[in-house]
Amino acid sequence: MQFCFIITSLLSGNVYIFHGGRWGAVCDDSWDNAAAQVVCSTFNRSGVATHGSKYGEATRKFWMDDVVCEGTETSLSQCIFSGWGTSDCEASEAAGAICQYGVNPLTVMKPAKSSLLSALDNGASLRLAGGKNNREGRVEIYHQEKWGSICPDGWTLYEAIAVCRHLALGYAAQALQTNVFGSSKVILSGVDCRGNETNLFMCDHQDLGDVTCPGDIGHVAAVVCTDRLADLSLDTVAIERTAHLQDVPMFLLQCAMEENCLSRSAYEIQKSEPEWQYETRRLLRFTASSLNIGNEEFRPYLPKHLWQWHLCHMHYHSMEVFATFDIFNTTTGDRVAEGHKASFCLEDNTCLPGVEKKYSCKNYGDQGISVNCSDVYQYNLDCQWVDVTDVEPGDYTFKVSVNPHARIAEQQFHNNAASCTLRITGTYATVYGCTLERP
Repeated sequence: MQFCFIITSLLSGNVYIFHGGRWGAVCDDSWDNAAAQVVCSTFNRSGVATHGSKYGEATRKFWMDDVVCEGTETSLSQCIFSGWGTSDCEASEAAGAICQYGVNPLTVMKPAKSSLLSALDNGASLRLAGGKNNREGRVEIYHQEKWGSICPDGWTLYEAIAVCRHLALGYAAQALQTNVFGSSKVILSGVDCRGNETNLFMCDHQDLGDVTCPGDIGHVAAVVCTDRLADLSLDTVAIERTAHLQDVPMFLLQCAMEENCLSRSAYEIQKSEPEWQYETRRLLRFTASSLNIGNEEFRPYLPKHLWQWHLCHMHYHSMEVFATFDIFNTTTGDRVAEGHKASFCLEDNTCLPGVEKKYSCKNYGDQGISVNCSDVYQYNLDCQWVDVTDVEPGDYTFKVSVNPHARIAEQQFHNNAASCTLRITGTYATVYGCTLERP
């Protein structure tokens, strides 16, 4: 069993988790209030997330990264994450939490954000400073006759994309929270972009002028721009044509259960029923095909020596949480079921005419997706499903996303997800009306 532990006196601090006989830190990538709530619910308190090693640098190895929770889980281990010990985070990226009495922050409206364009004066401008070339540096805004930096809290590739487009520097290769390019007075915080803006001033923001940056340790928002990046585009037709229901006994799903690919009730049955192997799960299966339409190969962010060998599938997995599959109540927006590719192997399954396959998972081969090639996960493969055993018949929204946390930079992300209508009856399921959008 894993235990969450917070190192401080007043139930606030960096979060550590006990696994494999030792304590380890949690990286702040994707860390939010929902994850902090899982931690703080242990103490019957509400949780607020902190980032950037607010309570000091991590003193242990990172056990968890890319943690994504609903907020109702009883342990962080029940959330989606990158796999035990799989992380590329530095000691300055520890996730933390503030556990306090009061209203659960997940139920409170966030402070209103407003358009940055309407708040800036007519002489506003944008630049990169401190870089070795004109394609990198800290992001500075000229406002009220002075240059100032941006608070890095919540700074992601979506904001970096807007910066690189704004400055006509191509695509965003990295979104950084750092002081490696120097720093200046922070005058802007809470920048929030969708990733399809043509300039940064079209994004929303929280505060402008006299800004207090949470967990301020001298880091500011920075970017690295490039002319060449991959761009995955999800095939909506493949999803619609292949989606179907299948009832499968649990003794055929043991490999998938090791990767947490079934809903929570399956594991409760495993614990409580002596003959759980003969229980049946209902799976919504479908094929997901991702075509690289960019001008650069899509490569895993982990170096080869950190890939994980999976005995069940008999090959190395180079990425964690490459794809997520969610079913939502169309009226309320609540998630009623989810699935994910907890482990993933990237390879060229099919290529456009005249393009030769380069990447293969066999024999510890290099992994990736070449330009004009597709990585195809067929509906009959493990975990290429959503467990809908507990989903009532009706109409829902079904969303399939690849590279959902934007861990690997792409030219754009508004073709990385397919949002579809899902109809489930007592005997069949159909998926239709898929449209591409951002994860």
